[in-house]
Amino acid sequence: QVQLVESGGGLVQPGGSLRLSCAASGSIFSRNTMYWYRQAPGKQRELVAGVTSDGITNSADSVKCRFSVSRDNAQNTVYLYLQMNSLRPEDTAVYYCNLRNVLYNSWGQGTQVTVSS
Repeated sequence: QVQLVESGGGLVQPGGSLRLSCAASGSIFSRNTMYWYRQAPGKQRELVAGVTSDGITNSADSVKCRFSVSRDNAQNTVYLYLQMNSLRPEDTAVYYCNLRNVLYNSWGQGTQVTVSS
């Protein structure tokens, strides 16, 4: 099993910044890909950004140049980060951490991000 715990969400004004974190533990395996997804009320869950265990990143067009994904591969835990800058009201959503490897496709419980004045 894989355990994922997100943190860092909250309320921020438009134009502000937040940094989300996700701690992954358990049966991570050396080769995996981790993603950030988000789901706004009444909308489908969408991919925000991802990073492989080799450090290759990708991100949605809607967040390019504003969001940056990174990871830190510690011995028994992998930390996934999402640095979010220039936040907009349309970025309001529950943000989920996701890890995929040869055996598992695991999700965290989500963290709420609200962008509002």
